[in-house]
Amino acid sequence: MSALKTGTRGQGLVLRVLPAGMYAGRARMLVERSMLVNRKMWLVIASGFFEPLFYLLAFQVGFGRLVETVPGPGGQLMSYVAFVAPGLLASSAMNGAVYDSTFNIFFKFRYQKLYDAMLATPLGPFDVAIGEISWALLRGGLYAAAFFGVMLGMGLVFSVWAVLLVPAALLVAFAFAAVGMAATTWIRSTTDFGLIQLAVIPMFLFSTTFFPLSVFPPALQVMVQCFPLYHGVELMRGLSTGVVDSGMLGHVGYLAALAVIGLLVATRRLGTLLLR
Repeated sequence: MSALKTGTRGQGLVLRVLPAGMYAGRARMLVERSMLVNRKMWLVIASGFFEPLFYLLAFQVGFGRLVETVPGPGGQLMSYVAFVAPGLLASSAMNGAVYDSTFNIFFKFRYQKLYDAMLATPLGPFDVAIGEISWALLRGGLYAAAFFGVMLGMGLVFSVWAVLLVPAALLVAFAFAAVGMAATTWIRSTTDFGLIQLAVIPMFLFSTTFFPLSVFPPALQVMVQCFPLYHGVELMRGLSTGVVDSGMLGHVGYLAALAVIGLLVATRRLGTLLLR
């Protein structure tokens, strides 16, 4: 009963903060719809897990044989495959969230006119944003848990702190899903998706996923440290090796702030475009 009262009080607070018509407390309906739509597309959903797995296996049997050790968190030497694995987990969370919150939402928004129909019901723009991002998090959580199991099986986890890798992956997915959804509201046609790839691919390649930050010139190091994926990779790499310090809070704060800003911008844009 107390939990119910707490939930009702929290929902009432959101209703008071947001303008009328923006939130009805029914975001779960979008999650339920996504589950029903995707229940016969399990192969498409499962395919998102295999891309980072193939990368990991390729590095273990290929490039990992050429580069035996690299400096990891705290300067300690570690195998190249163990160095890359947390970065691939963070990249997998990013890619899954970006795909769900850009391509899928764009077609629902521009072509299916799904959100126009939803807003004719008691649902509001904040319900839509929360519901779609929640589905992206559920999907990303499945990928993260499965990839974490692979890391355990391959002996690439060295600390009890690694149990936080899946929650960290959800935080990364939350940040990119919120920003991706906000960015999608400005996309006018499918040709604009090239701009999203122009942002995602450099982050994947240069956010210390495959090599340490120290290999970059000082000026580029500052630029790389501005990438959201860099903070996700460093957070996960520290957790997997057990090198945990106060700098972790900076990574968490950066990603959390990005998630909140993206969610607020996405909600405002949806309200502007669909309620005008």
